[in-house]
Amino acid sequence: MADLKKSAPSVSVIGLGYVGLCTAATLASRGFRVVGIDNDETKIRSVRGAKAPFHEPGLNNLLGKTIKKKILHVTDDVSMVSDTQLTQIAVGTPSLEDGSIDLTYVKKATQELGDAIRAKQTYHVAVVKSTVVPGTTNTIVRPILEQSSGKPIGEKIGLCSNPEFLREGTAVNDSVHPDVVVIGANDAKSAGTLKNLLLGFHGKNRPPMIVTRPETAELVKYASNAFLAARVSCVNTIANIAQAIPDVDVTEVAKAIGHIPRIGALFLEAGPGYGGSCFHKDLQALISFSKERGYDPTLLSAIEETNEYQSDRVAALSEKLVGSLMGKRVAVLGLAFKKGTDDVREAASIRVIDRLRKKGASVVAYDPAAMPNAKKLLGNEVEFAEDERSAIKGADCCVVMTEWDEFKRLRPKDFLREMKTPNIIDARRIFEPSKYEELNYVRMGLGSSK
Repeated sequence: MADLKKSAPSVSVIGLGYVGLCTAATLASRGFRVVGIDNDETKIRSVRGAKAPFHEPGLNNLLGKTIKKKILHVTDDVSMVSDTQLTQIAVGTPSLEDGSIDLTYVKKATQELGDAIRAKQTYHVAVVKSTVVPGTTNTIVRPILEQSSGKPIGEKIGLCSNPEFLREGTAVNDSVHPDVVVIGANDAKSAGTLKNLLLGFHGKNRPPMIVTRPETAELVKYASNAFLAARVSCVNTIANIAQAIPDVDVTEVAKAIGHIPRIGALFLEAGPGYGGSCFHKDLQALISFSKERGYDPTLLSAIEETNEYQSDRVAALSEKLVGSLMGKRVAVLGLAFKKGTDDVREAASIRVIDRLRKKGASVVAYDPAAMPNAKKLLGNEVEFAEDERSAIKGADCCVVMTEWDEFKRLRPKDFLREMKTPNIIDARRIFEPSKYEELNYVRMGLGSSK
């Protein structure tokens, strides 16, 4: 542990999932001495070998450099947090069956952190990085931490909420160059300690920093995801309307309204709906949280319903092109919920595959990054191809579900040559419609003139 006791600031991160590992690696890349802690031995071995247990551009490179320099240490020994100045809790917060948040891992990590710093004489700050519903830091984390450490917040230990706003596929850059930093704390010492550490991390390129109460910081994260999910469902609704109007393309509509400052141009890409580990989970948690307090957030429920409908729509468009899907072979290009990641959690592709199979289709799928995760989830329910061309070979219909660059390189002649019948549902709108007039091509959000 000698390396971790030098003059550089030292930080520990409990939970080496997506958020935790990206946080640990980027902190270490900026000169912080970091201890990453997880109870998964397979994950620890992988990270020690400079290989992240998930696909994230640039992360393996950071792991290799920081582990080689011995400024990032990965272990299952929680007691090592006592040799650091600040601990970030970045464990998962999955959903319970009713959609409410499961805080089991947060409680366990907090208990272990408190036990580990009980005998520590110097000041230590605990930071809740996990996405938790408002009130969690003060009403759940705080009492557990005070009881297990034997210390009241404010004297020997500090406590903050510090939500993350990472995007899968660009998480390394998002960690180093966030749009905003939000710190929730009840006392100036806790907030100041975390703020000074983050100012040192960001250097001259300092983002806006908002210091507020923990409950506000916690709600900021949910509000952010709710707004983003709302934009996706809104533009998809407009796309569905556009598709009912001959020769109207939602791309032109989105481009025009994107110039209006009150709206902005980001997150106006129509498609098959949002996916990933956050939006659905967090909206469900916020809906449940609100209902428990006597308010039914019908808008949030409508956002989710609209997103679910997009999967039904893709399957319906496939059936419209092909006729009955019973016994038909459908190629699904893309399994990750977006390009740049191998994450298939809540991916639109998985929902669409389920709809297609229920209609009797035989599904063959391919993704350049997400095949291992998809195989774990889907098992023998679908056939997995070696590449995009073998996926479409002999297919009655092709559905493009992820906007990978590999798929953009396909040409009309490839579909004409390989497919049994060239029926294409371009759910990600990656092809130029004018080049596909010889094929039965449907671009989501484009009204047909036929």
